[in-house]
Amino acid sequence: MKTQAAVVYEPGKPIEIEELELDKPGEGEVLIRYLYAGLCHSDVHIAHGDMVGRLPLVLGHEGAGIIEEVGPGVTRVKPGDHVVCSFIPNCGTCRYCATGRQSICDMGATILDGYLPGERFPITGPKGQYGAMCMLGTFSQYGVIHQNSCVAVDESLPLDKAVLVGCGVPTGWGSAVNSADVQPGDTVAIFGIGGIGINAVQGAKYAGAKHVVAIDPLANKREKALELGATHAFERAADAIEAITDLTRGQMADSAILTAGLVTADIIGDAFTTIGKGGTIVLTGLNRLDDLSVQLPGAVMTLFRKKVVGSLFGDCNPTYDIPKILGLYQNGDLKLDELVTRTYRLDQVNEGYDDLLNGANIRGVIVHEH
Repeated sequence: MKTQAAVVYEPGKPIEIEELELDKPGEGEVLIRYLYAGLCHSDVHIAHGDMVGRLPLVLGHEGAGIIEEVGPGVTRVKPGDHVVCSFIPNCGTCRYCATGRQSICDMGATILDGYLPGERFPITGPKGQYGAMCMLGTFSQYGVIHQNSCVAVDESLPLDKAVLVGCGVPTGWGSAVNSADVQPGDTVAIFGIGGIGINAVQGAKYAGAKHVVAIDPLANKREKALELGATHAFERAADAIEAITDLTRGQMADSAILTAGLVTADIIGDAFTTIGKGGTIVLTGLNRLDDLSVQLPGAVMTLFRKKVVGSLFGDCNPTYDIPKILGLYQNGDLKLDELVTRTYRLDQVNEGYDDLLNGANIRGVIVHEH
């Protein structure tokens, strides 16, 4: 079948809209009709060459839609199911899934190459075989994906909001609740209030933090952080550090969560100053894979028992946490509607990413036309 999709052919060049050919689903695979796709920063990293993936690649790793057809051996979903796609597939049986660490499932090792198990490429076009970002390629009207990337959700949920729980929401939320292990009464600093950072704010608030300090150079991002749970917001790290020193009487923050679009050595250094004894830095945002951004005084880390931890998908388990987080949304404990600044057509994808990079949006969502 034919599908319209947004493709990156070469780093640094505009994303192109192509008509591609899609195979029928094979063993363990499903055909999904994508209705919505989130514009997340990780796709920009591929488009700009910050992260290296196999090209050409259909972009998009936040997606929600309806299952149209299932291949042999599919047990997780059935035709007609409403699903949110997890950008990390989860097999349920590898060492990591079996120990409750689905976010580092072995199936996720090839998500930037974009092929399905068995090095299968169900998408073809003018340049031959096309990969799909995170084995999903949600910037396409239709996709053939593995059942291990699908999480069936309540049909009453609005999928244009639920789509955000495929990546950005649990990544930010879990960075606070799981990776930083925020406790009631804690002081938390969050560096970068985009689509992930704003959910770290929500997670820290829900976990009971006394002080949630947001740091972002853009006024609209700081305003949204204060709206959704931050107690303080600052343009510069130096001002935040001064305020945290006063708020904690010199004890400093219990954790610092780094969710900037590009996490640099300077941001990590500021975060190291922001946390106190026993404090934790959570590295959630990315930079170039070859960038040596963690350069810290080891003696201070030892003597003050400071920690630096990496966080992928907020250390969440998709099959459990996606429905749980959506349940919090249904109960009014988590805001999703307020995150979406603007929607776009598929052919406006470059405009959408310009808005993201210019800081105009908290979240942008592509609405697929069928």
